[in-house]
Amino acid sequence: MIKYTLKRYPHIYTLFLMFFFCTSSEGQNIPDLPKQNLRSETKDSIISQVPNSMVRNIKQARNGDILIASFLGVFRYDGKSFTNLTGKISSPSFFDVLEDRKGNLWLASRDSGIYCFNGKSFQHFTTRDGLASNTVLHIYEDRAGNIWFGATRYDGKSFRNFTTKDGFPSNNVRLLLEDKTGKLWFGGHGENMFVYDPHLNGEVGRGKPFTVVKNKDGKVFNSVWSIIEDKKGNIWFGEDGLWRYDGKTFTKVSQTGAYAIIEDKKGNIWTNLGNSILCYEEQSLFNTNPTVKEIKVSGENSFLFGMLEANDGSIWIGARGPESKVYRYDGKTVIGFKDKDDQK
Repeated sequence: MIKYTLKRYPHIYTLFLMFFFCTSSEGQNIPDLPKQNLRSETKDSIISQVPNSMVRNIKQARNGDILIASFLGVFRYDGKSFTNLTGKISSPSFFDVLEDRKGNLWLASRDSGIYCFNGKSFQHFTTRDGLASNTVLHIYEDRAGNIWFGATRYDGKSFRNFTTKDGFPSNNVRLLLEDKTGKLWFGGHGENMFVYDPHLNGEVGRGKPFTVVKNKDGKVFNSVWSIIEDKKGNIWFGEDGLWRYDGKTFTKVSQTGAYAIIEDKKGNIWTNLGNSILCYEEQSLFNTNPTVKEIKVSGENSFLFGMLEANDGSIWIGARGPESKVYRYDGKTVIGFKDKDDQK
């Protein structure tokens, strides 16, 4: 563990970079859907300091503030203005952010490991401290309070990196979900999705095998980009379409893939792909052709990433491309937050 003293550096605007995770095999074009289009006005809200760069993930703090991981830093939005929490960090490109149950903020960087902010000071963790990689795409806290960074687990004292030697089918884990039964769902870039059941196999890493997930046709799910569990215990994930698992059967709900998935307070399922967000209405989720509403968020050459429903019911979305910024949809209007310095 390194106690990190931060020095001030000038901001450098980071041009968006094309990484393997930015281009999904699902493509960016949304196919024709049996959908109901929502009419929504798109406009900009001009604010002095905003994350007007690639926005990769969006989370909510316990006090309701919006936390935004971007290639210009990690920002906090308090309902009135944005604050860059990482303005003193020399490499301010971030993929993910998480507030843990103790109130600490964990920040996943593009190339400089992990930062932990306790509200006063930062601690910096890299491969020298036990991380498997200094590029961290995903942060997750399990029920026991462990923090996961892909296939690396931090128990508050040390890092444990899980590999194929521990029974993992892959060393390339990108995302994790712990469901209500305690099962751990893992997904990786270009790798098969797999599940670990601690009730059957005991503690993770004891050499017991993981189960590679397959549908009824024996097909594996490769390159899963997003996964959630809804209030009823169904597992939703995006892989060559939108899938639902009810504990027994995998059902392909839509041919349209999903980079991000959330469930709102009403039970609707929201996804995004390309430059649109899609809302699958709760009443029709189990129909053969569910009712889908599509809302255009950004320009054709932009690509949407992380998504969040805030406490007030608004939907927040991050984007990359020519219109890289953070957007908010209030049910009627899509607002893109824009820096005053970028006005023409």
